[in-house]
This record gives sequence, structure tokens and C-alpha cells, in this order.
Amino acid sequence: MRLNITNLWWRQWRIKVWLCSAGFLFFLFQYPLCGQNVAPPAPDKPWAPPTLDEYERELSQMGRENSNAVPIDLEKTYDLPELIDIAERSHPETRVAWEQARAEARAIGLSESAYYPHLAALASEDFAHQLTALSTVFPANGIEENTGVDLDWLLFDFGGRKATVAEARQELMLANVNFNATHQKIVFNVTESFYGYNTSRQQVEAAQSTLQAAQTVAEASEARFDNGLGTTQDVLQAEQELAQADYDLEASQGALSDAQVTLVHALGVFPTVQIHVVGIPEKPVPDNLDESLDDLVDRALSQRPDLLAKLASLKASQAAVHKARAAYYPQISLDAGAGWSKLDVNAYNSPYVGNSKPVYSAGLAIEFPIFDGFARRNNLRSAESQLKAAESDLANSRDTAVEQVMTTYIDLKTALRKQDAAEVLLSAAQTAFDASLDSYKHGLGTYVDVEVAQRNLADARTTLVDARSAIYTSRIALALSVGDLAKPGPAISASQN
Repeated sequence: MRLNITNLWWRQWRIKVWLCSAGFLFFLFQYPLCGQNVAPPAPDKPWAPPTLDEYERELSQMGRENSNAVPIDLEKTYDLPELIDIAERSHPETRVAWEQARAEARAIGLSESAYYPHLAALASEDFAHQLTALSTVFPANGIEENTGVDLDWLLFDFGGRKATVAEARQELMLANVNFNATHQKIVFNVTESFYGYNTSRQQVEAAQSTLQAAQTVAEASEARFDNGLGTTQDVLQAEQELAQADYDLEASQGALSDAQVTLVHALGVFPTVQIHVVGIPEKPVPDNLDESLDDLVDRALSQRPDLLAKLASLKASQAAVHKARAAYYPQISLDAGAGWSKLDVNAYNSPYVGNSKPVYSAGLAIEFPIFDGFARRNNLRSAESQLKAAESDLANSRDTAVEQVMTTYIDLKTALRKQDAAEVLLSAAQTAFDASLDSYKHGLGTYVDVEVAQRNLADARTTLVDARSAIYTSRIALALSVGDLAKPGPAISASQN
């Protein structure tokens, strides 16, 4: 008998030694990885983390181009609709919003899985060694094997699952309208960049005209000086104005290059791509402002993606409140199982003997929460607070939308009036410059008069370009504030697919 106890102790000791050795080896294997979990040693200078070079090599292998970008034909001249099409198909933000909407759609299926029974296969095998005392103490071994399936089905929960599914559906709607909002933002950015690029081109043309005028004045001052009618000071001032005009032209050409980079970046392709785009008319076609401000406001309040997203968030908060209230009620579920059980036992190292039989069970379970440390109450109060916040957020967003529509509407009307005034200003400045230059050439005027007229003409050209640019930007801003950009078509029902 003592020998049996010794053998049992020896077996248990060997198991403990083996477990300790395995744990020690596992620690040694993981220890080098732990060395990477370190922070910068000091705050006064940058440092190189252990795997920084690996990240840098991986970034360098990714290349410069966007793998999803539409190829750009460098020989083609693109118009605005074609640029918008490229951006919507190439920009990474559209794919991010698309994948987020797809993930929310899968979340609905995940929440609906609570309506179905959960079926699981079970299998186990247990070995037990113990000392059993009858008339004497003897060692006994037992092997128990169990196989079967278990079914758990929640039958009724007072609307908890329904509220969870409703919340998931609102999250999907939120992701869908955010997807549309992403397209609207991209269309706006491309359109704004397109008009900004063309405005920069017109600014270059205006700067070139100013440079030509400065050259004409410089030539006139030199001619007067050669004829003994002008002074050295007039010639030097004319050269100064010529140099300033040349500087302004270089600056405007630099701004044009920056505007092209901005436009290409808005397309979602690499900024170094050189793309040719069509020009725009010098004088924009007047917008049809017959639509009243009230009509624009009403349309904005019914279709803007950000307001639709706020409404979906509000409905999701309402569903969260219903789900929190359902937690106060009991849950009724069906629990059933069926399988096979086998038990073998031996004693004194004799052969195993035993028996096997089928096992099954079924029943209804009612779970009624009594006390949970005020978790349900706090959860309900939190959900109600979130609902009130969503209601206020929607109201504030509606007010902001109305303000944006009114502001952009007024800006567009103002821009149209400013264009008319800028055209009159340019015509008057051109006439004044021509008259002062002619008088100066014939010795009747002074250089100061010509210089002032020249500067006024340059300012008038710039003012007209800015006024025309403001019409384009105000027009696109108004369309964005109303929600007309990239407006989706009519919804397609499931029966039409």
C-alpha cells in the first residue's frame, strides 16, 4: 500500500516538473519579444524604435501610386465631369466609407443571429486517478467520455433583440448617408479645385497683361528721355514698375503650380501627375436665382446627408433606450441537449469495465434579474442622456444648415453684382490708362499720372478675376449647402434587383 502511495506521489511530482519546465521554456521564447515593448528613453530627443527600419522598408516597397487610381491620359484634356468621375473612382476616402458601410451591413446580420437557436457540438474525455477506501485502501482509475449536441434558444426577451437589430439598422443608415456625404465632399473639393486652378490661370493672364502695360510705359518713358522731355527719375520708376510686374507674374505662375497640385490631389491620384484640364469662360453664365430662398432651405432640410446622418443617430439612440428598458424584464429560453456517455473504471490494475448509454435533456429556463449593482439603471440613464443629446444635436445641425444656405445664397447674389461692378471698373481703368499713356507720350501728362493709371488697371484686372471666381465658388458652395452635389438617384427596391 505504501508503494502505491509513493507511485502516485511520484507521478504527480513528474507532472508538476513537466508543467514548470514547459512554462519556463515558453517564457524564454517570449522574452525577446518583450524587449520590443519599450518607449523612448528620454523626452529631449527623438529615437529609433527596434523595428523602425522594418516599417521604413515596407513603406518604401509600397510605391508612390495609388493602386486603385484610374489611369490618367497625359495627352488628354479633361473637363469637370470627367475629373469628378476620376475622383469618385480613385479617391481612397470613398473606399473607406464604402467598407465602413459594408461592415455595418454585416453588423445587422450579427444582431439578427440572436433570433436563431445556438447549436453546439460537445465532446470530452476525462481521466481520474484516486485512492478509494473500502475495507482497504486501493488505487482506482476512471475514464469518462461524453459526446453530444447542445441547443440554446432565446424565445422571448420583451423586445431586447428587436431594439438591438433596430439600432444596427440605424447605424447602417448612418454609414450609408456618410458614404454619400463623402462623395459630396469629394465632388465639392474637385469642383472648387478645378475653378481655383482656372482662376489661377486667369490671374497669370492678368499678370501678363500688366507686364505688357509696364513694358509699354517703360518704352514711352525712355522715348521721352531720348527726346529730352523726360527725366532719369521717370525712367528708373518705369523700370521699377516693370520689375514689379515681372515679379507678380512669377508669383502668379507659382500659385498656378500650387493650384494644379491641389487639383490633382483632390482627384485621389499622386500629386506629381501632370494633367491637362479645360478652361472656363471668362464671364460665368448667370445662375438662375428664380428659386426662392425658402425653397432652397426646405430642400436642404430634407436631403442634406449630414442631417440624415443626425436623424439616423437619433433613431439609433431611441433603439438603445428600448434595449436598456428591455433589460428590466425576464428572458425565456429553451435549453435542450442529446448525446452519448461512456464510463470505464478499473481497480488494482485490472482491465477496465464500464457501460455507455444515451443521455438527453430539455426544458424551459426563465431568467429574471433581481439586482445587478444598479448596472441596468445606469445603462438606461446613459442611453436616455445620449438620446437627449442626439435630439439637441439634430436641432443644432438643422439651424446650422439653414444658416449655411442663407449665407451661400447671399454670397452668390453678391458675387453676381460684384462682377458687374468689376467689369465697369476694368473698363474705366483701361480708358483712364490709355488716355494717360497717350497724354504722356505727347508730353501733356506726367509719369505719376501714368503710373497711377497703370496700377489701377492692374488692380481692376485682378478684381474682375476674383469676382468671377467668387461666382463659381459661391455656386458650388450653395449646391453643397443645399445637398444637391452627387445627389443619389431613386432607391432600388429588392424586387427590382
